[in-house]
Amino acid sequence: MTGACRAWIVAASIGAVEALKDQGVCRWNHALRSLQQHAKNNIRSFSQAAKLSSSSSSAISNRIHRSQEEKIRKVMDLSCFGPNTIRF
Repeated sequence: MTGACRAWIVAASIGAVEALKDQGVCRWNHALRSLQQHAKNNIRSFSQAAKLSSSSSSAISNRIHRSQEEKIRKVMDLSCFGPNTIRF
């Protein structure tokens, strides 16, 4: 190969690399690394999620149990001491 041919190959290679940079292909590496870092920092592990799930499910079941007791108490109060028993 002649020197001029090699120079054209080098110039074309540099042009191709610069074109890829302009299109943002080289920036994908940074985006993927930052996405992985964000996921690692903000997403809980499976064991942490299981602990959180069990504690929140027990809190929800306690809340449901309390609301059911309040409903039963209200029904008992209305049936025993409701407006039907007192008439003026």
